[in-house]
Amino acid sequence: MSKINWLEEVEKRRNDLISTTQEFLRIKSVLDPSTAREGAPFGEGIQKALEFALNVCAEAGMETKDVGGYAGHAEFGQGEELVGVLSHVDVVPEGEGWTTPPYAAEIVDGKIVARGSLDDKGPGMASIFAAKIVKELGLPLSKRVRLIFGTDEETSWRCMNTYFQTEEMPTMGFTPDADFPLIYAEKGLTHLVFLQSKEAYLGQGRTERAAQDCDAKLSQLHAGLRMNMVPDRARALLEAGRLSAQELADKYQAYLSETGHKGAATIDDNFVTLTFEGKSVHGMDPGKGINAGTELIRFLAGLTLDSRAEQLIEFSNKYLYQQHYGEAMGIGHNDPEMGPLTLNTGIIRYEEDGELRFDINIRYPHSQPYSQWEPILLDRLNEAAFTLQIEENMKPHRVDPNHPLVTTLQKVYSEQTGQEANIIAIGGATYGRSLDVGVAFGPLFPGGADCAHQRDEFIKIDDLVKATAIYAQAIYELAK
Repeated sequence: MSKINWLEEVEKRRNDLISTTQEFLRIKSVLDPSTAREGAPFGEGIQKALEFALNVCAEAGMETKDVGGYAGHAEFGQGEELVGVLSHVDVVPEGEGWTTPPYAAEIVDGKIVARGSLDDKGPGMASIFAAKIVKELGLPLSKRVRLIFGTDEETSWRCMNTYFQTEEMPTMGFTPDADFPLIYAEKGLTHLVFLQSKEAYLGQGRTERAAQDCDAKLSQLHAGLRMNMVPDRARALLEAGRLSAQELADKYQAYLSETGHKGAATIDDNFVTLTFEGKSVHGMDPGKGINAGTELIRFLAGLTLDSRAEQLIEFSNKYLYQQHYGEAMGIGHNDPEMGPLTLNTGIIRYEEDGELRFDINIRYPHSQPYSQWEPILLDRLNEAAFTLQIEENMKPHRVDPNHPLVTTLQKVYSEQTGQEANIIAIGGATYGRSLDVGVAFGPLFPGGADCAHQRDEFIKIDDLVKATAIYAQAIYELAK
């Protein structure tokens, strides 16, 4: 058989790849409990996206299955062993500040701009077209190939947890949801909630500061949408005290001018609403963003507020403000293979007569297991009458660098790009860890802009095409 020019095969289908990807991205597939139903557990938008992906596969002659709306798969080939390619159809909320509509999937300067274009619907469609090419070329396979589509990757992975209760575990596989050349190891990932009730706060024996002794009272503070995103918007509602609403607003505007940050103050009678604009990035590398919530709290530290608000400020400024590696908490650790433990404050919710809640995303290397640092964390929380809720704790994942899965994908990448295929360990959580033997493989090329979870998320069309060619060869080499 003559050598296959995989890039040439993709170029033949370039227009179809682009238009189908755009159509896929125009489906708003954000978690929506209000439209959840049997067969669509995460809402109508996500289910519509799952059906779209399965229909594209079915039209290519693959056998498809919808597993209760939690996930789906498309399969072709034959053999006892199974090669899996896992992607997800759900996306994080779009947020604000886009220069083009987030679900228009417009092409701007050779890029498709849309929520999910990079994470993960663009790469997911690339894997579908890669499989179509292998199938259309009629190449002989000794293994089955299964494209698996999840629906809850951006929240709590209920999709894969449910899917693998009944469905076959692939012999090996990859997910097109990270970086090239290849990611063989991933940190452990937690979703932790630090929770304090007003009753618990008062139970510490603290006394309330008299209203006449306060510049203002903090009524509410809200920031963030997801624990795995750095909040790019925060809002605080203050009731004026010794300082008038206008004086509070003026003080905030002066602070913004001094620091160069963006925000606004709006007065309504005796109340002032402060808003802060940060920069959202993926929670696995929070230092690259600007956390609107902790930054707004930083400003509040310059006011004399009610006692509970001041404890909130003290806790945030001591343990969370620009504490991306958990040093102040006493849980910092840098692993030579996987890198440092990271801490992201993804959500903050405060109500003066209700709960104070921090949703925290901590990612930790295999040499710093959760059991080792949880007691330290609990000591810090007990100091401020917080309880700890563990929403999720996913252990670190690693594949032997000498495994055929790793060496085969390294070979494919090098042949397609002419570059050395170094392996990488990351702080992100990809579907690679859903597999017994799984890695992450692209789509972001070295030096490319990682705009996942950011406004104006995009994928370069040329990169989409190149990734499709790499995935086509990878599927063939693993299954031939």
